[in-house]
Amino acid sequence: MNTGKSAFRILGTLAVVLMLAACAGKTVVESDLHIKGAPDWVNEGTNILKTRGGRLFHGVGSSPAMGDMSLQTSSADDRARAELARILTSYMDVVSQDYVGSATAGGEAVTEQSVSREIENVTRLNLTGARIIGRWRDTRTNVIYALAELDLRHVKDTVKSVETMNTGLRAYIGQQSDNIFDKLVEERRK
Repeated sequence: MNTGKSAFRILGTLAVVLMLAACAGKTVVESDLHIKGAPDWVNEGTNILKTRGGRLFHGVGSSPAMGDMSLQTSSADDRARAELARILTSYMDVVSQDYVGSATAGGEAVTEQSVSREIENVTRLNLTGARIIGRWRDTRTNVIYALAELDLRHVKDTVKSVETMNTGLRAYIGQQSDNIFDKLVEERRK
């Protein structure tokens, strides 16, 4: 009996070790919600994508049934815009880090704090250009989904018009934002 328990412990330990080893590989996150009949954008969720139409930020939000269709729709729209703000902030953080790195390497004195403050202001301004381009209601659950979109062209146009922005940062965004966006899209595909 003692050998049976010992063998069971060894097999259990081996199973745990194998599971941990499997988890140590590349992390794969399934982003497809598998909602039958839903538009692709619902199942894919918040995203950045390069299409023939441009370089786009997509934020997807949802709201559960709450008895007031107008309030529920408005809530889904607000959550989609919040997702858009989150993904745009992440993108702008990458832009600012790249800019600080390149400016410092070029001998320019730039503080991360001032760049971060400028990026935060630009992000807020850009969200005014976001628009809701789609809504979908799941008839089984009555959850409403909303899709907010912001084009990178709008971001660059906004940056051009901000007169108080550091000229080096403004030029960097104008020159490098497409390349940074494309790199991020490629990284997300991996």
